[in-house]
Amino acid sequence: MYPVNPGYGEIDGLRCYPSIAEVPEPVDLAILGVANARIERALLDAAGSGARSVVTFSSLYEEEPPEPGAPPLLDRVAAIAREHGMALCGGNGMGFLNLEHGLRATGFHTPDHLRTGPVTFISHSGSAFTALAFNDRGVGFNLIVSSGQEIVTTMAEYMEYSLGLSSTRVLALLLETVRDPERFRRALSLAQERNVPVIALKVGRVEASKAMVTAHSGALAGEHGVYEALFDTHGVLEVETLDEMADTMEMLSCPRRITSGSGLASVHDSGGERAMFVDLAHDIGVPFARVSESTLDRIQAELDPGIEAANPLDAWGTGIDSDRIFRECLLALAADPDTAVVALVVDLARQDEPSDEGYLRVALDVFAGTEKPFCALSNLASAVAHDQVGVLRAAGVPVLEGTASGLRALRHLFSEREHRDRPPIQAPVPAPGEVRERWRARLAGGGELSETEGLSLLADYGVPVVRARAAASADEAVDAAIAVGFPVALKTAAPGLFHKSDVGGVRLGLADADAVRAAYREVSARLGPQVTVAAMAPEGTELALGVVRDPQFGPLVLVAAGGVLVEILRDRRLAFPPLDEGRAGEMLAGLKVRSLLGGARGAAPVDVASVSTALSRLSVLAAELGDLLEAVDVNPVIASPVGCLAVDALVVARPQGEP
Repeated sequence: MYPVNPGYGEIDGLRCYPSIAEVPEPVDLAILGVANARIERALLDAAGSGARSVVTFSSLYEEEPPEPGAPPLLDRVAAIAREHGMALCGGNGMGFLNLEHGLRATGFHTPDHLRTGPVTFISHSGSAFTALAFNDRGVGFNLIVSSGQEIVTTMAEYMEYSLGLSSTRVLALLLETVRDPERFRRALSLAQERNVPVIALKVGRVEASKAMVTAHSGALAGEHGVYEALFDTHGVLEVETLDEMADTMEMLSCPRRITSGSGLASVHDSGGERAMFVDLAHDIGVPFARVSESTLDRIQAELDPGIEAANPLDAWGTGIDSDRIFRECLLALAADPDTAVVALVVDLARQDEPSDEGYLRVALDVFAGTEKPFCALSNLASAVAHDQVGVLRAAGVPVLEGTASGLRALRHLFSEREHRDRPPIQAPVPAPGEVRERWRARLAGGGELSETEGLSLLADYGVPVVRARAAASADEAVDAAIAVGFPVALKTAAPGLFHKSDVGGVRLGLADADAVRAAYREVSARLGPQVTVAAMAPEGTELALGVVRDPQFGPLVLVAAGGVLVEILRDRRLAFPPLDEGRAGEMLAGLKVRSLLGGARGAAPVDVASVSTALSRLSVLAAELGDLLEAVDVNPVIASPVGCLAVDALVVARPQGEP
């Protein structure tokens, strides 16, 4: 280590050099703790000394460049690093801690008692970097990185490095944005290949909910929609708070994973807290194991009189011999085939004899007595006696601090199993080459696609559509109605008008030629002569399908509650294309309106398989034509017991010349 500062001859017994150029050998890492005005010169000196990596804490802000027209300081610093092939951590970050190598490349105080462990944490927040580094709960890290502005080296590259370490068991991210989307996705795929769960806290979700295009699908997706799709595709466990992240880190740091069973088994010492736990578990989506009668009989034999065997179990009775009762009940529940994970849910307050008896001893015994995932969960985080529960953490027992955050950590444990067991997507059949090339030429040629063209595009890709024809006069409208079959809908096809119903441009259920003529006269007088005449779809549930293009990650497919509810309910799911019918069915199952598809109030259930097929075919369209599309709105899609039909289609091509 070589201190460099022209104002000192020695620092802490080490000779201090006036400049990097005078250091007697090439350096591996240069840590530049200098002001913005000096960072450019210091980086050039580091490059000249042969340094291949640099950490800077500087904000890289300057009020104005040194000369008119010069690039900003941030760009100049990045250019120097790239020109010399240097990795650069920052700017505006706090550096990194590589605990495996005892390297603290940070200009800020860090505690001496940092615990080495299996978690990598990479953060765009310097405060979160510090909070996790200073945590007093015992979460152990092999690497903690404050990546800052990532002007050269990105989060994806730190992820790749972490996944190359045999010690990495969990990868946690706090991210504001992704600066290298393709490499980031490759890193997530690498984590999947190596069975390393990824936890992500994505900030800026609400502010980012803005329309990306004029289509409904873009407004509905919002910027966070792409991250939801990204995380779902790669099995990333999304958390909302640092407390949830810490509990999930700790739960997944234990190498035990769910391999059998379907639910949680828990033992409590309070009826009221058990009821609270059950309420929150329902809201969060944590299932309870359906334990067998023989397991309940085994538990009942241990309980005090008047206590009923159940799961979850309130095992507190007289308090006499309570340690044995809790231990035996937990072991009985752990042995049940339907139990996937076991939890001792009590307030881990200070004990008089923590090493010899009490809940800590019970937890240690049960953890040793089962191979299934097990944790101790305290309902009140502030009640946890950290010095005493350290005996659990030292033995590898996860200790979760808070009912809600703990249950969410357990939900993520179940999600990890679900993602791990998910079959890979079977690539759907592509469109015929002639179809693909014809539509690529049409979209590349520019110009707005009419509704009938949009419906033809969908039909060519295998999405069922209503019969429809264009018309530009009353006589043509009547002829179109006869061709598609009464009753019909008549809709304005005025160029540039995306949302027809908003301007009174739709007339439904026209039963004869006179009704068509009257509707045409009224609509054309206000909105122009061009209309679309389409057959009426059967009654059913309205859904919306769509394609939306994210500026960073490209096209996504969308399914949502349809009709006028599309933006009111904001009930939608997104995914990266292409999708097979199984994955499309999962998207449908994730909608809040899914229960309507099964038949509500005596209605016949919808042919959900037909909707899944349509969504899968739309995903093929997105995969093959997405680079030429800004958005596709298919709303509504009428889903009925006999299939589904796309009733309306809006196709927005990308402006020519956009990258």
